[in-house]
Amino acid sequence: MQEQPLFSDLPPIVVPPPREPTRRSQARVVRAERRQMEMLPTTLDEQLAEDHPARAIWSYLERVDLDEFYASIDAVEGEPGRPASDPQVLLAVWLLATAQGVGSARHVARLCEEHIAYRWLRAGVPINYHLLADVRVRHRRALNALLTQILAALMTAGLVGLRRVAQDGLRVRANAGAASFRGQVGLTQALAEARTQVDRLAQQVDLPERDQSRRQHKARERAARQRLQRVEQALAVLPELTEVKLRQRRTLDQPRRARVTEPRVSTTDPEARVMHMPDGGFRPAYNVQLATDADSQVIVGVSISTRGTDQGEALPMAEQVASRTGYYPTEYLVDGGYVKRDDFTALERRGSSVYAPLRPPRTLTSGREAATPRADDSAEVIAWRARMESAAAKTIYRQRGATAECVNAHVRRHGVVQFGVRGVENVLSVMLLVAITHNLLRWIALTRLS
Repeated sequence: MQEQPLFSDLPPIVVPPPREPTRRSQARVVRAERRQMEMLPTTLDEQLAEDHPARAIWSYLERVDLDEFYASIDAVEGEPGRPASDPQVLLAVWLLATAQGVGSARHVARLCEEHIAYRWLRAGVPINYHLLADVRVRHRRALNALLTQILAALMTAGLVGLRRVAQDGLRVRANAGAASFRGQVGLTQALAEARTQVDRLAQQVDLPERDQSRRQHKARERAARQRLQRVEQALAVLPELTEVKLRQRRTLDQPRRARVTEPRVSTTDPEARVMHMPDGGFRPAYNVQLATDADSQVIVGVSISTRGTDQGEALPMAEQVASRTGYYPTEYLVDGGYVKRDDFTALERRGSSVYAPLRPPRTLTSGREAATPRADDSAEVIAWRARMESAAAKTIYRQRGATAECVNAHVRRHGVVQFGVRGVENVLSVMLLVAITHNLLRWIALTRLS
């Protein structure tokens, strides 16, 4: 008997024909339903990570005295009046935004609606971009005092010792364009146009244009008055710049004297000046001066200069550091642009040993070496020249670049690329906020390291 093959009785395999791809309308999927009600029993505190920087910022703000931020609030307990938004909340929001490189008040206001960290700091406090813009530029004295408080706390904790301080200048773009700079004729014409605009809008108080609301009309009228004030300020500054230009024509050598231009002032930001930028170009800018403790990378001094040169900025900054901390730095490190013998003499007499590069001789045939004392050098300047010839001083001076450039990079990362405000006072307020933010982050880092 012949054996049958195993499974020979199974039906033949039939390969199904290929099916057509499923269309979107045919697919059976679980679709998103955003109108469905959900109950989420959670708090803002539970939604924010325990190690988020927002918590540290709030914690450190509670350790300092913020009374000066509250001094201008009229609403007080037991009296009628609408309560104000807590300045500590507004300040904390700005510190977090600055740490993340956000400098626009409108952007920060949107983050307070959308981002959990900002919502945690806000915690129901009314916030809009007007409040945020005002708290940043109207509390310069309070911000300055807060920076001093933070430095005092860091020094008390032994985190800042002022053993070695480095100073450097940072050119930052101003909130003005090159086309806004005008001379005497242009400013006079702009003044007449601005006055005409203000008068025209003032006559339309009761009869605003048909396509705008009364609120829009008030905004236009306010903008016209502000432009008139800026043009008047520009004209007031022009004589001072004229004197500077005349002095340059008298003192500069012939090739550079020919390049001196007529004085011009910006109608957008009259206090901004055209400066030589790091990329080699010339643009409206401010010269931001920062003094940094080399050991801790903490900013110990901030100032704003409208001069394109750093010469003469060392002594005022050292005096500011002393007023904030009560001490002059033991060693003061600056680059060659700060070399001014009178300043160095004053610093040496106040206990600060200056470390700055020696200027090379003006001509190769002069026969004078950079370290050779001049006839009118003070004893302190002679000591500085001799000091910088030593290998130890050159080693110490190398720390200036490592300190200043590192802090400058952090400041750039905090959004200091171009200022969104105008005027020296407002720019200083922004930089004080940046310095406070930087120092709080350094405080957090140094505390964790210790």
